[in-house]
Amino acid sequence: MRGADLIAQKLHQAGSQYAFGIPGGEVLALMDALNLAGLKFNLVKHENAGGFMAEGAWHGLARQGTDAPVVLLATLGPGVTNAVNVVANAFQDRVPMIFLTGCVDAAEAETYTHQVMDHQQLLRPIVKASFKASAGALNAMMDKAISIAMSGQPGPVHIDVPISVAEGESTETQKAPNYGVRAAQLPFGDVLEQARDLLGSAQRPIAIAGVDAVNVDAGNEIEAFCEAYQIPLITSYKGKGLIPENHKLSLGGAGLSPKADKSLMPLLADADLVVLIGYDPIEMRVNWRNPWSEDTSVIELTPVLRSHGMHHVSHTLEGDIKPTLLSLTPEDETGVVPEESDWLRDRIAPAKDKLKADFAAEESGWGPATVFHGLREALPDTTVATADSGAHRILVSQIWESLHPRTMLQSSALCTMACALPLGIGHKMAKPEDPVVVFVGDAGLEMGLGDLAVLRDMQVPFIVCVLVDESLSLIELKQRANQNPNLGVDFSATNFPALAEAYGGHGVWVDDAESLKQEAKAALERDTFTVLACRIDRRAYDGKL
Repeated sequence: MRGADLIAQKLHQAGSQYAFGIPGGEVLALMDALNLAGLKFNLVKHENAGGFMAEGAWHGLARQGTDAPVVLLATLGPGVTNAVNVVANAFQDRVPMIFLTGCVDAAEAETYTHQVMDHQQLLRPIVKASFKASAGALNAMMDKAISIAMSGQPGPVHIDVPISVAEGESTETQKAPNYGVRAAQLPFGDVLEQARDLLGSAQRPIAIAGVDAVNVDAGNEIEAFCEAYQIPLITSYKGKGLIPENHKLSLGGAGLSPKADKSLMPLLADADLVVLIGYDPIEMRVNWRNPWSEDTSVIELTPVLRSHGMHHVSHTLEGDIKPTLLSLTPEDETGVVPEESDWLRDRIAPAKDKLKADFAAEESGWGPATVFHGLREALPDTTVATADSGAHRILVSQIWESLHPRTMLQSSALCTMACALPLGIGHKMAKPEDPVVVFVGDAGLEMGLGDLAVLRDMQVPFIVCVLVDESLSLIELKQRANQNPNLGVDFSATNFPALAEAYGGHGVWVDDAESLKQEAKAALERDTFTVLACRIDRRAYDGKL
């Protein structure tokens, strides 16, 4: 058995099912071993896209009950540097990724420098750990890597594999993981009783949930908890759907929209109790610093101690989120919404109505909001949406109604472009029965056009909705707000329908709401992808965000 085989078998043992990447001579043994171990290897057009496909597959598998690390494979030098962006995204967005890279042997690196660099030094700031594989210690290394990737706040772990280790015969045989089965961690003592007392006496409670709650599949527990205490819930964009967004207690997603903040921030300022449920403010914009006073009672449920300094917390319940929620939820009231309180009737309900009005479809009958509302109405409830970074992302994240977690995917912490299409592709691979719609700007789609070739080869129905305004709209809005000249944000239009045809898909220009709905429904019947190129004005987002 080669060293590469043992590495691959340990990943399969941990539940990994997919690997993504681009081969190079230094990783051929690793790629072969992954395939032989039962991990489906997927060739991508760029390592950055491969990492996002891996994340999308992870979300799709997690929705089916499989929580295991995904694998990104890259060869030395440019393969590694191409992946830096998506590894940083996995670090900030809490994605358990094993990043396997090939490298030359240490002795050879002393005299051979072509494409050779210190991968570990490059990656250490953006991974939870970095290992150099050594013959004779592969079982121990893989157990450490997988445990670190999955524990606490999940994240990427890097493993640099010298050619001789990957291709050479291993003296080890596969062993059972040495990290065992972890017991649930529960907070205890006076702080838990104080939290129960605060929950029982609060008159104006509000909760915020985020990525850490998503990663442990705590949606049902959060819904029961909120119903028991009559607590309205805000989520981060990553947390959309933790409770169905058509629920009376849901205030939807937040974090990037100043318009939404005008309705939500006063609620946080007036609340007498704020409950943070797996909420990591790395997802939020700058004005989410200190949204409540230091006199406010704040209970935080968190798997790790927070050190961000973004806001005040009075009671920290460090431990596993789901059992902690269960310990705080009265059994006799779970799932029952009590009589409506003054807080819900006089403050929360009007805020929900204001949010709905602020993000309604355009009165003119066409524009980005109309596009997002129209596709939400036309597509099944089971549709998974992804959004690229840009003005459209802020608007669609406020409009798109999510009924389940992990059904609105995006780069929420790093906020990088060219993520939406590969995220959607990865999810479709792992959960092909779910319709997928990708929301992307014209610049973002042009940044990752090669991903369309991956879609072509999949031969599945898939919708790419591209907002064509010939501008980096969000940056242009900021330029105007700062009275800076228009510079480096405008460009000419691409013929996206023709491009879709060239890549083996179907493309169509869309300029009205009725055609949009018809084309979306037709797209679900094709055995290839459909690009809906929705033309909007360059300043279509003015006043909407």
